[in-house]
Amino acid sequence: MGFSRFILWVMGWKVRVIVPDYPKAIICVAPHTSNWDFIIGKLAYASVRRKAGFLMKKSWFFFPLGCIFRAMGGIPVSRSGNSNESSVDRLVELFEKKDRLTLAITPEGTRSLNSHWRTGFLNIARMANVPILLAAIDFKDKVARIEKTFFPTGDNEADLRAIKDYYKGVTGKYPEKFTAE
Repeated sequence: MGFSRFILWVMGWKVRVIVPDYPKAIICVAPHTSNWDFIIGKLAYASVRRKAGFLMKKSWFFFPLGCIFRAMGGIPVSRSGNSNESSVDRLVELFEKKDRLTLAITPEGTRSLNSHWRTGFLNIARMANVPILLAAIDFKDKVARIEKTFFPTGDNEADLRAIKDYYKGVTGKYPEKFTAE
């Protein structure tokens, strides 16, 4: 048993990952209601011997945390103004340059209650021609799972509705901070 799987086992968590190990993909992670989501998610993906980078608010990349996050695969993103378009373009370019790249993204964009999920991850996946893996971290059942691959159609509204439907019934650490409506 690997170290990550052992830690999760001690914490009472199970991991189910049945999607292929794509060389390039975006992992859509929800619910995102606490910092524990990051820890459980990183451990769960490592427990199946896979690596994923992640996007994180730029303000967290100060010394020494910035060095640690970058070493773990972290990519800082600015959430101000018109930066969304440049972030999307920058990440699409990163996918084009790499032979292998998987990025975890939380479309809620915050740990607070937010029904307006961001669509940047859909645009990145479509423009970079990579699949989206739907990852649920369910604190009620203590299961971290990736069981579905989603391919964006270009209709962000319909795609987001289908993705949110997948997450209905999943319970975050703080259920009152999550909605898939």
